[in-house]
Amino acid sequence: MIARVRAGEAEAYAQLVRAHTGVALRAAVAFGAGAEAEDVVQSAFFKAYQSLGRFREGAAFRPWLLRIVVNETRNTLRSTGRARAVAGREAVLRGAEPVIPESADPAVAALAEERRTLLTAALDELSEEHRQVVTYRYLMEMDEAETARALGWPRGTVKSRLNRALKKLEKKLGTGRGGGDVG
Repeated sequence: MIARVRAGEAEAYAQLVRAHTGVALRAAVAFGAGAEAEDVVQSAFFKAYQSLGRFREGAAFRPWLLRIVVNETRNTLRSTGRARAVAGREAVLRGAEPVIPESADPAVAALAEERRTLLTAALDELSEEHRQVVTYRYLMEMDEAETARALGWPRGTVKSRLNRALKKLEKKLGTGRGGGDVG
């Protein structure tokens, strides 16, 4: 596909964009772009297109693209301020939730919302590296090797940071042995 794009086939890049827009939007929101996620993703796809000459032959496109998305998100956060981005991210996450069917139990819906709020708050308290590794691995559903490529870290670093991040989340959420069950 990349070879077709490099050869000037516009439809090939359109196919790449369609295939990866969803995960790129989730990454932008997860890393704090909030209401500006679509702008971040559009800019990331534009930069990816401009940088295709530097894309390594045979490498996976998704981790490379998500790295660009995360960098664009950081640039956006710097220009708009972290507090505004966090508020926007919460609004987008709430707005992106599926409509609860009328037959759903309101207590179950309230509990799910509470868990989501607790998890978002706990993720915000993690260091940038820990938040990144958890987001890539679980929210973006990337395997360990893809996470390592996207972050530019060795697999061992991904494993150790993920382990430490999950322990911190477990402690913050009280889901360890002897803590309350919120997750």
